[in-house]
Amino acid sequence: MNRDFINKICAEFPGAEVSDPWKNDASSGQHDAWKIGGKMFACIGAVTPGVSVKTDSIETAQMLIDVGVGTKAPYFHRSWVLLPFETDEEELRHRLTQSYKIIRGNLTKKAQAALPDFTS
Repeated sequence: MNRDFINKICAEFPGAEVSDPWKNDASSGQHDAWKIGGKMFACIGAVTPGVSVKTDSIETAQMLIDVGVGTKAPYFHRSWVLLPFETDEEELRHRLTQSYKIIRGNLTKKAQAALPDFTS
């Protein structure tokens, strides 16, 4: 897996948008922050190879870390994990989808109603 492959998956989610919130800092390199309704659900950093995703809880994130699926996502809350580029494709798609659904589900009802339909 690589940045382009992950970006392709994220682009398939209805209403998902990508930005680089740190683009004004030339020393930080490229970041791909994927958002739904203005809230981030996945972030590919500039230095560490992988993608950070939200999980439903600190416990789930810790379980994924304990079994070796991911590591602690630097600079993120403990409910986020960093999945390395070597992550199994099915696991990667599942974790990206779950992160998207968690963030989308936490948007206001008004924001959710303004988004394209999503079924999975």
